[in-house]
Amino acid sequence: MTPDLQATLKRLPDRPGVYLMKDARGDVLYVGKAQSLRNRVRSYWQKQAVGGEVHRIRTAIDRVADVEYTLTDSVSEALLLEANLIKRFRPRFNVRLKDDKSYPYIKITLADDFPRVERTRKLVADGSRYFGPYASASSVDEAMNLIRRLFPFRTCTLEIRDGVRALQRPCLLYHIKRCQAPCIGAIDRAAYRRDIEQIELFLEGRQEQVARRLRKEMEEASEGLQFERAAALRDKVRSIERTMESQKMAAFARTEEDLLGLARSDGQAAVQLFAVRGGKLVGRDVFLLDAPRESTDDEVLAGFVQQYYARATSTPPAVLVPALPASGEEVADLEAFLASRRGGPVHLRVPRRGEKRQLLDLAARNAAETLAREQARWLADQGKTLAALDELAGALGLAGPPMRIECYDISNFQGAQSVGSMVVFEEGKPRSGEYRRFRVKTVQGANDFASHQEVLRRRFQRARAGDEGAEEELRWRLPDLVVIDGGKGQLSAAEAVLRESGLADLPVVGLAKEREELFLPGRSEPVLLPPTSSALYLVQRLRDEAHRFAITYHRSLRAKKAVRSAFDDLPGVGPKRRQALLRVFGSARRVRDAPVEQIAAVPGIGPSLAARIKATLEA
Repeated sequence: MTPDLQATLKRLPDRPGVYLMKDARGDVLYVGKAQSLRNRVRSYWQKQAVGGEVHRIRTAIDRVADVEYTLTDSVSEALLLEANLIKRFRPRFNVRLKDDKSYPYIKITLADDFPRVERTRKLVADGSRYFGPYASASSVDEAMNLIRRLFPFRTCTLEIRDGVRALQRPCLLYHIKRCQAPCIGAIDRAAYRRDIEQIELFLEGRQEQVARRLRKEMEEASEGLQFERAAALRDKVRSIERTMESQKMAAFARTEEDLLGLARSDGQAAVQLFAVRGGKLVGRDVFLLDAPRESTDDEVLAGFVQQYYARATSTPPAVLVPALPASGEEVADLEAFLASRRGGPVHLRVPRRGEKRQLLDLAARNAAETLAREQARWLADQGKTLAALDELAGALGLAGPPMRIECYDISNFQGAQSVGSMVVFEEGKPRSGEYRRFRVKTVQGANDFASHQEVLRRRFQRARAGDEGAEEELRWRLPDLVVIDGGKGQLSAAEAVLRESGLADLPVVGLAKEREELFLPGRSEPVLLPPTSSALYLVQRLRDEAHRFAITYHRSLRAKKAVRSAFDDLPGVGPKRRQALLRVFGSARRVRDAPVEQIAAVPGIGPSLAARIKATLEA
């Protein structure tokens, strides 16, 4: 134990909070929470330490060089913070959900007069309502397609206000009965909102309540001799009834609960979640986790419960699991955490017999099948990837397979707005969360060599382990191989930067586009990988991903500049009016093509200013 670590352990407060164990390089090894930080963290270094968690991370204790902690007001807050930190740092000794990207949600923009229903991966406190998370985009698409058939809703981003006509003609979706065209006033706010309420109920799993409302509306329409509307409502009711028939009865009572089935194999785990609402199974999803072999089933389940419900938009009053933590205190902490998320009491239970136990066993079998499929696919991919890395190491004369590779590319348009990209592959797979984009600031014109040097300097200067002065984005661990998109000139420029940064021994190659040549320092002849080589396919993926990431960023900057330039010359249009026009029309071209009356309908514009805007854009 280092003197700094000893001093940290002496200062630990007797209060709830979250702690991070770090190694000498600053990498987070483990994240934990505690009712008493002093007692919990010190226990790891006690000779008589016992407990599953201490045993599970025993192999990490000798590598811990520092412990950081954050105080919280309660264990419930600590659990939420712990889940967020596990997602952020992905420490290897924690049970963690596999989500290199965020899980998808369904979002209803309730702050709008005419809300949209859309897919999103971000939770924003903007007055919208969210449903999820879902395990995959396909799960969201399935739900979206069903509710779109039942309740047509708008998908456009136009700013539509009640009583204000936004367009002269509706789009195609109105004619194929996939939208009710609030943009032309074909439906008022109250009627549209009633359909949105039905969508909310449907996504909550309350299909019976939706069907009852629709039946009542159908009867009223029939009595009012509105036979076409009554027939449309009848078709909706039948679609909902078919959906309900496909849902298995979960219990004879009208219960609200989630059931979790667990399967594990070789450091991996899968949890099948069955959502029961109103006594019916209304949703199912499988989530994959990294689970250290030393962890017990109850620790894996506790980790899943904590991380899933930290981002879930709804929590039922009961969660059924196949095993509970051995400590009653930990069960109480998890229940308190779930209660804080729900706003009411939540109980963790283990069903021992009956229909719920059978459903829990069914969930476990589903989880096992999913895990087996995933592992078969993963093993096949891993075998190909490791072979490609070995082949690349042999071709380049590296000491071992380059498990972390960084690839850099530069993009500009006629020398203007140069940008750089950095993409990261670990074990042959993209790590999109560590991609970075750079705006080239010190280079004028199309100077590819100097632009590469600026980007690499910003990445590698002061980036060596243990440099406390390094900025956060420079503290990533060093790669095993640096790939520069370009030939000998770009390679020489990169070598100069690495020497400046004290990293002359870091392997670097240049990848030329024409013949996929790999240029190495000190060698006049390039390395040519065989056309059917898996190593060639890997470097091509690297190069293409870096190019895609750079060009996408460059195009977005050009588009923003084009929009700004088009609106800069508009007479009497300041930032607020410019934003209003963009919200309604989306682009300067659509403003130019719109009739004067439609431009004048934008808040803050008016007829005379609309005429000047139209004349300026058409000039």
